[in-house]
Amino acid sequence: MKRPFVIFYALIIYAIAELFWWGYMLVRLQPGRFGMILSEGAVFIAVFVIGAYNLHASINKERRLHEQKKNFLLSVTHELKSPLASIKLYLETIQKRKLDHSQIIDFTGKCLLDVDRLNDMVENMLLASKIENRSYTFPKEKFNISVLVDSIVNRLQINKCDFTQQLINAEIEPKLEVTGDKFALTSVVTNLIENAIKYSQPCSEVNVRLFRKENQVYLMVADQGIGIADEEKSRIFDRFYRVGSEETRNTKGTGLGLYIVKQVLDKHQATINVKDNKPAGSVFEVVFG
Repeated sequence: MKRPFVIFYALIIYAIAELFWWGYMLVRLQPGRFGMILSEGAVFIAVFVIGAYNLHASINKERRLHEQKKNFLLSVTHELKSPLASIKLYLETIQKRKLDHSQIIDFTGKCLLDVDRLNDMVENMLLASKIENRSYTFPKEKFNISVLVDSIVNRLQINKCDFTQQLINAEIEPKLEVTGDKFALTSVVTNLIENAIKYSQPCSEVNVRLFRKENQVYLMVADQGIGIADEEKSRIFDRFYRVGSEETRNTKGTGLGLYIVKQVLDKHQATINVKDNKPAGSVFEVVFG
């Protein structure tokens, strides 16, 4: 048990012991007022216990938030270093070696993919900060979400899989339109697909579907990864929360992706549901009204 909690519990025990002692002394001095002392003592104990419980919950919440922030900083540091190291290596190779044109094109293309990865992460952090500070206004316009989803799928398809297998199996109904903040919804689609890829085996299939049903637009992202336990489904949209324990978790991430998804969709009066995929994995279903 950590030191702050030891002190906290010690103070509670001391206060309760003092309460009983003074109650005992008052009863001895004024036996006729036993009922009044008992009732007042019971009210005081009830108020004290409720206050102590709420204080304990608040301290525990702050402790968890502190741990999550510490893990977030460690994750961001790693997420920044990895693409930067890759970009530096490719540029140093171009600079120091005599490469033919096709090799230069290949290396610069990989550098640009790492830049896209860095840009996605920076945009996520900026958007999460603006949402938290309530300084983002979510400007809305009508746009073609079919084109948006298709472009994101194509970018992530190239970025994430170097093998011949198809990574993202996309079924996109054309010419579907929604009214919303195109920038924020781009972040939603990117985070959902990135999340599905992140928690799947390398180059296992991720299914993305965009379709209209009963005057509503549906976006479904299904993976065949580790899945999400029922007790965690209600927490995955919390800021900094990540599935699993810090000791067993081995996937990259900052814990902001699904938080941004939920906050943005709430601003668009859209809903998101999480279901189990069969035989393994998860399905995220977004419904635009």
